[in-house]
Amino acid sequence: MAGKFSRRDFIKIGGLGLGGLAVGGGLAKTMFNGFGSQPVMAGPSLTGATAGNVELTPTVCEICFWKCAGWVHSIDGQPWKITGNEEDPNCNGRLCPRGTGGVGAYLDEDRLRTPLIRTSVRGKQQFREATWDEALDTIAEKMKKIAEEHGPECLALFTHGSGGSYFKHLLRAYGSNNIAAPSYSQCRGPREEAYMLTFGEGVYSPERTDLRDSKCIVLIGSHLGENMHNTQVQEFADAIDKGATVITVDPRFSTAASKSKYWLPIRPSTDLALMLAWTNVIINEKLYDRDYVAKNTYGFEELKASIQKYTPEWAYPITTIKPGVIYETAREMARHKPATLIHPGRHVTWYGDDTQRVRAGAILNALLGSWGRRGGFYYPNKASVPKYKTPAYPKPKKDWKDAFPGQYPLANLALASGICDATIPSAESDCSFKGWIVYGTNLLLTLPQPKKTLEAIQNLDLLVAVDLMPAEITGYADVVLPECSYLERYDDLRISPGRTSTVALRAPAFEPRFDSKPGAWIARELGIKLGLGKYFPWQNMEEYLDVRLHKIGSSLEELKQKGIIELKERQPLYFEDGIPEEFDTPTGKIELYSNVLAHHGFDPIPKYTEHEKPPEGFYRLLYGRAPTHTFGRTTNNPILTETMLENEVWVNKKVAKLHGFNHGQYVVLVNQDGAKSSKIKVKVTERIRHDCVFMVHGFGHRDKRMRKSFLKGADDNQLITKIKIDPIMGGTGMRVNFVTFEPVNA
Repeated sequence: MAGKFSRRDFIKIGGLGLGGLAVGGGLAKTMFNGFGSQPVMAGPSLTGATAGNVELTPTVCEICFWKCAGWVHSIDGQPWKITGNEEDPNCNGRLCPRGTGGVGAYLDEDRLRTPLIRTSVRGKQQFREATWDEALDTIAEKMKKIAEEHGPECLALFTHGSGGSYFKHLLRAYGSNNIAAPSYSQCRGPREEAYMLTFGEGVYSPERTDLRDSKCIVLIGSHLGENMHNTQVQEFADAIDKGATVITVDPRFSTAASKSKYWLPIRPSTDLALMLAWTNVIINEKLYDRDYVAKNTYGFEELKASIQKYTPEWAYPITTIKPGVIYETAREMARHKPATLIHPGRHVTWYGDDTQRVRAGAILNALLGSWGRRGGFYYPNKASVPKYKTPAYPKPKKDWKDAFPGQYPLANLALASGICDATIPSAESDCSFKGWIVYGTNLLLTLPQPKKTLEAIQNLDLLVAVDLMPAEITGYADVVLPECSYLERYDDLRISPGRTSTVALRAPAFEPRFDSKPGAWIARELGIKLGLGKYFPWQNMEEYLDVRLHKIGSSLEELKQKGIIELKERQPLYFEDGIPEEFDTPTGKIELYSNVLAHHGFDPIPKYTEHEKPPEGFYRLLYGRAPTHTFGRTTNNPILTETMLENEVWVNKKVAKLHGFNHGQYVVLVNQDGAKSSKIKVKVTERIRHDCVFMVHGFGHRDKRMRKSFLKGADDNQLITKIKIDPIMGGTGMRVNFVTFEPVNA
């Protein structure tokens, strides 16, 4: 029977969650109370197991940053499925398709299997197998040499994922604070800085949006239902069920747009013009929350004067949204205040003015009184768990900002693209970076302008890649270290912001396959070889976690049984009547007018500036997500590939007719600089504007070792050869590239 089930069926089975177990005879309650394994008749799994003793192991999903808590179900030690933990507010017991497909990360036969040391020039994919001792000795020797000749600060870490915390600790112990997550400068950075400038606090991850109680939700290029951020999607669906108005601003008729009362198919790059026009209507028609604005904001009169020219009539020829629609949607937002939420988005590095664009949305939220109010933005709780005591880090003598004097004054985290630029030797820099450790991020599909990334790599003395899969970046590494999947290891506690204070555990459900190791083990062993053992005083992860948990009155054993615990510490989610609101800004108020921006020479109130339009015969390249994939991290997953094997390029029906191709035909995309994609299938549709195209990011892998995803679809990053840098915080605006089409045989 097992052979008749496809991996699609596996996902459906996994999606049954605890309900599926309960039907099997009330087993779920017994197992979740910690009474060990029980015999069960199960649906078929990828391993063919159908009956035997079921064991549950607590986990935290690593397929995306939402990190839902769940349970790994195994039958006689073989993987069966993963379900959500009902006590987890990040998932409410329900995992998305990617989470249920997480078993594929464990089962993938294309995984890295043993440490590798490069034997030829970078990029030739020629390696020899090595022992862990040899690989770590090689790295330690080169790291010591870099520290002696250039200083430890000339080593940088690029990181994405839970295990990166140990490598951050290692790098700081080594003497460098040059630690960059591409998610800052290539994704969410402008959002965090815009909200910090306005409210004195960031949006955080998971976002502090109170979608479940929103009465009006405004999505500006935010694709809920396609990005599958679990709680948000659940709460978005709940809000729709309760009759919330949804306003979607998007050049493409997305999944969210299909649930909307209003779809505004805006001309790409003009979102700021629309938000300024909305602000004009809300202020001039006195639709804002007057008591809230008077009590809590600074700079209202300056804002009012600044937006007078930005009328809906002014915005119409820029955005192509009719004035009547702008007036109507502005009034709709005001009608539901303060339970109106202009969603801050996540991937917001678009056009180079991104901090100002997101700040315009933050200002709208302030005018409508949604910050700190039900249905808007709540004040999150986050558990406080004391750290494991270690010595103080050495103080670095310099950091990445020294390579960019006077630039990006409000960047509060290191820029991945900045470190890449600073690795290329220049006359202005006294120390370009000499070494990179790359943990869990495929920089050649992540950083824009991949040719520049390759140029930087060729100037390194050391490149270490720590990864599960043989992604493109591993082909350029000097040493490749295979990390085991998240189902085979402990990781640090999940302590994320939310409505309640929770602590969740990831424990190994299986022994590591092949000769792979947990990131925590790799970082500790490398630290010991570097003479930094005092920074890693724990003997193993069980000790490390148990010591921390005992400090909050819990234990590793308790977390193994429950998976997640909720702490009593809690602050109010919303402003309380009679208690003055406080904002961590220079004025102590919500800053509609920012003196910080003015001090650094930037516009204190957002202003519209026009962006470059596509050349004749070209179309703006837009990109995004699919609900069953997390960019390039999952496109080789043996379960999730069956849900979506390749991406498509969305093309307006009139454009397809103009170029003479049909739905399902393969084409090659060529950008304004002549860069070409691999072949990609055309999706001819009326659900996208004529002046742009859209594709899902993360496909078109060019590493042959990833057999399921090799050249399946196209990699949009190959076409991002031009960027516009946000001068405020250094984010890389990537939606400034344009493409046209060539037949495949060209």
